[in-house]
Amino acid sequence: MINYDGRRFHPVTGGGPEESRVAVYHQEGDLLWGEFLGGKARRGALTGTASPDGELDFAYCMVLDDGQVISGHCRSTPKVLEDGRIRLDEVWERFGEHASSGVSTIEELPTQSAN
Repeated sequence: MINYDGRRFHPVTGGGPEESRVAVYHQEGDLLWGEFLGGKARRGALTGTASPDGELDFAYCMVLDDGQVISGHCRSTPKVLEDGRIRLDEVWERFGEHASSGVSTIEELPTQSAN
């Protein structure tokens, strides 16, 4: 079972500006929540659940640099990488005026070592 508490993720974009976005996840039991910022997102939050196999199901909202308010739903499927970090393949949908859908990938950032 994957525990997401305290794990930090960023988009895998091949060096694009969104790669600077960082999300920090928290978990208690099956309850999952997190916050993110960077890239085009001034601030964002997510709330949902984590299943025993590590799959995530959550709603998200964010405010972009241009002031747009975006909300949507995401379902993420984990893959444990050779080095133990987690990669999440995401299927997402945006609602309302900014409606769209797509697939993206985020990957856990390496653990920061204490100096």
